[in-house]
Amino acid sequence: MKSRTPLRVAVLALAQAAAVLPADFDAYVARVLKAFEVPGLALTVVKDGQTVLARGYGVRKLGEAAPVDGRTLFGIASNTKVFTATALGLLVEEGKIEWDAPVVRYLPSFQMWDPWVTRELTVRDLLVHRSGLGLGAGDLLWWPPSTYDRKEVVRRLRYIKPATSFRSAYAYDNVLYLVAGEVIESVSGRSWEDFVRARILERVGMSGSNVSHSGALAPGNVATPHARVDGVVRPIKPFDSDLTNPAGGINSNAEDMARWLQVLLRDGQLPDGSRLVSEKTARELSALVTPIPIADPPEELRALRPQFQGYGLGLGVGDYRGHKVVRHSGGLPGYVSHVLRVPDVGLGIAVLTNQESDDAYFAVVLPVVDQALGAPRTDWLAAFQKAAARDRERNAEAERKTQAVRDPSSRPSLPLQGYAGTYRDDWYGDVTVGLEDGKAVIRFTRTPALVGDLEHWQHDTFVARWRDRELRADAFVTFALDPEGKVEQVKMRAVSPATDFSFDFQDLLLRPARPSAAR
Repeated sequence: MKSRTPLRVAVLALAQAAAVLPADFDAYVARVLKAFEVPGLALTVVKDGQTVLARGYGVRKLGEAAPVDGRTLFGIASNTKVFTATALGLLVEEGKIEWDAPVVRYLPSFQMWDPWVTRELTVRDLLVHRSGLGLGAGDLLWWPPSTYDRKEVVRRLRYIKPATSFRSAYAYDNVLYLVAGEVIESVSGRSWEDFVRARILERVGMSGSNVSHSGALAPGNVATPHARVDGVVRPIKPFDSDLTNPAGGINSNAEDMARWLQVLLRDGQLPDGSRLVSEKTARELSALVTPIPIADPPEELRALRPQFQGYGLGLGVGDYRGHKVVRHSGGLPGYVSHVLRVPDVGLGIAVLTNQESDDAYFAVVLPVVDQALGAPRTDWLAAFQKAAARDRERNAEAERKTQAVRDPSSRPSLPLQGYAGTYRDDWYGDVTVGLEDGKAVIRFTRTPALVGDLEHWQHDTFVARWRDRELRADAFVTFALDPEGKVEQVKMRAVSPATDFSFDFQDLLLRPARPSAAR
């Protein structure tokens, strides 16, 4: 009898997969990969306490035959955030911190722009995107990889002006998750990496996963990130800075994400009956804290319009077809992912990909959710192809409008040497403009990748063409002159609306640096 057990398990698994997955699902996933030019993805489906699927599709790297399988690692990016929230939850259970205690109780040197916000901002506030910071504010301190360390990033938050008043609006940020990581280290005496590895990954059984961006550089069964660069999808280098691990550093695979989803769907209970976190903590993580305004989706995606949506502790919370949904997406250069739970039907799904197509992961996830809910079958692939085409046209039209208002006959007010110098932003630091072989070059002194050639656009505005074309973030650089004809300040903004929001150039206010004012 014992020798037949594996076969029996396999038969049961196949039967369950047939009940949970749409018909011809493998062929459908292959069509999604082709449609959105995604080399490979890892897919996990958990239903009613059982792993229905934990496998790979496609290849790890374009041009190579090595397939994605259930153990292939991908960067899960911001799906790391719930691990950071869970780590804080463990410390709350131990009585070492309180969700609604001020951060300064645990990090006395912590400061925001407004002293009142500094006093009032709580541990919970670190996780729920309502601090008053603007979208992606401060991300240039670590994206692309910088030479700052975590403590210096945290110190510089005091110089970032808020975009809204405290707790009045939702705006997604990453930097406060770095602060959360510092709270964990201060209270536990262990780095975020050590704490999450020992207290969460090892207990859940996620033995193939790791806790650092640089883990994507490890040899072996690791998916290579890909992106569309100059119109062509190709391999790119991984994001390898461990500065922001608490916001997005975990690399995982389909099999380990199945174990994680099982624990989440059991409200924190581990397979052996013990608990990772209490049921109370598990429910706290997925309780809505910050409401998010609801926009009408395009017609082909109208079924996705929620009745409510918001953000909990490292998790998005909303509804789909009348059922509560807990979800999060993640994005890094060359990796995007989505993790979703529909708790009342015992469904969990994780999709990890090695190309930057949100449309691809949604097109894979939604048919599985519809099957579980008994919803009418929808051609989600066609719907997201149409939406993607519209987005491309919208971005192209915005760029055409920008080009149309350019005056190509205009000339700079100053000779190039007149724009040269060191400029300082209060929160970022120094940016230099110099002449190299008779051409103007801009350099972000703490971000080695941000080196660009300044091409004249019109009047006193130039375009920074970053030499690293994988950045895909060319930016306008506009010099304002004082009455004496000297540069008084410099502002920047991305050229393309498709530029990742973490390139928060628009938040910079660069002024000629004075050595005595160096920070």
